[in-house]
Amino acid sequence: MKVVIDTSIIVAVIINEPEKSEIINLTEGADLLAPSSVFWEVGNAFSAMFKRKRADFNKVVKALNIFKNIPIRFVDVELEKSLQIAKEVNIYCYDAYLLRCAQKYHAPLMTLDKKLLNIARSIYIDVIEVN
Repeated sequence: MKVVIDTSIIVAVIINEPEKSEIINLTEGADLLAPSSVFWEVGNAFSAMFKRKRADFNKVVKALNIFKNIPIRFVDVELEKSLQIAKEVNIYCYDAYLLRCAQKYHAPLMTLDKKLLNIARSIYIDVIEVN
């Protein structure tokens, strides 16, 4: 089974958020996919932790080593089709890349972003909800 994951899922696992165990259980044995943009979004998430004084550089380096060991297949999605989704549902393209990835690879989307889950459902993309 393929599952499209976003940055919120990756960061939750890396920094041991309460949802970590459920995420691991739900994705065990799955082929994890993410649009290539998610790679850069993870870096942005860590830089935000610096700004908020939630992490120092050594902690982030350890987190990056965990990230490198998560078997995610980063894939390309079509910019034009992603922009079309962004326009249709009035979202930023970073979120539209995830939706397009789920469409293109016929895979459910897993995110902690409830708004994005609802948008995915509204355009007939399967979702995996984390409680």
